[in-house]
Amino acid sequence: MTDAPTSALPDTHPLVTGRTAQSPLVRALRGDRPETLPVWFMRQAGRSLPEYRDLRVGTAMLDACLDPALASEITLQPVRRHGVDAGIFFSDIVVPIKLAGVDVEIVPGRGPVLGSPIRTAADVAALAPLEPDALAPITEAVQRTVEQLGDTPLIGFAGAPFTLAAYLVEGGPSKDHIRARTLMHADPETWARLLDWAAGVSGAFLRAQVTAGASAAQLFDSWVGSLSRADYVASVAPHSATALGHVADLGVPRIHFGVGSGEVLHEMTTLGDPSDTVAVDAVGVDWRIPLDDAVRRVGPGVTLQGNIDPPMLSAPWAVLEAHVRDVVRRGGAARAHVVNLGHGVPPETDPTVLTRVVELLHSLGDGTGLDDGTGLGTTEGAAA
Repeated sequence: MTDAPTSALPDTHPLVTGRTAQSPLVRALRGDRPETLPVWFMRQAGRSLPEYRDLRVGTAMLDACLDPALASEITLQPVRRHGVDAGIFFSDIVVPIKLAGVDVEIVPGRGPVLGSPIRTAADVAALAPLEPDALAPITEAVQRTVEQLGDTPLIGFAGAPFTLAAYLVEGGPSKDHIRARTLMHADPETWARLLDWAAGVSGAFLRAQVTAGASAAQLFDSWVGSLSRADYVASVAPHSATALGHVADLGVPRIHFGVGSGEVLHEMTTLGDPSDTVAVDAVGVDWRIPLDDAVRRVGPGVTLQGNIDPPMLSAPWAVLEAHVRDVVRRGGAARAHVVNLGHGVPPETDPTVLTRVVELLHSLGDGTGLDDGTGLGTTEGAAA
């Protein structure tokens, strides 16, 4: 967990100056229960917002990510509209591999597609390092954003090495990641070198955001749900630890999130450490596991993030409100809770619903003691 001092950060960093150090998000990530539940939404900056769609007309996704003024404005849009407790930096997990020279584009309706997949030892050996100068657009975009956020923290993020490797090996999106998982077992040395490279570029990308002003860092493993626990511990977790290690000396809270991660949720919390030592400040939980169950899997020494089911955002308000209250009640079993979705905001979501959810959450105090109708408060109900 993050108990390290923030002396390695620049003197002007929002955590060092105190602007964000006492924000509900940072307090919750560090294990406190602030008076108001912090909430932000993955993919809150994006297609659900008409102002985003207007701004993106005629601009390709990766071009938008690498335009500092545009990326900053898109990051700020949901903070202004919804009143969320954090901004999430607008970018994409493949940005660092593009900046390192990999031929990758985001194809509308499909996702990241590579010009040539990376499948052999020679392919991996030809991958270039990510040069620090290439990260200048990222640094500028973060600095622009932090200047305007005031005491609202910005979260930096990066893709986890396994998810990046899955795209690199498959050449694009895949349902089962067969080629990537085959390489893992057929040529473990090449696999390890590929994930070492991915951890390096992802970690550098994350560090650039944090040193430029982000107050927390999230590692996002989209495809971790395709792995067995044994494969995750042996062939993936050490590389995720390396990626997150790039910001370990900076003292910022670190969040680890994966989709379909129930079988490896504990291991994502410890990063595979055989001593079971908690290695991150918070772990994100998708919609498949109730938060009180997640506490039993990861233990009490970590903050939980999540886990409103995204389709519920299109349900009648009474149904959605009951679901949100249930998520909060179950989250009361954790040491602290950052409310979020179990994945990203669906593009068809009515943005006024997100604003209403934020208002509801901010009315619930610290989130503890909510009654489930049995007469038991959250903590007692979770233990029952």
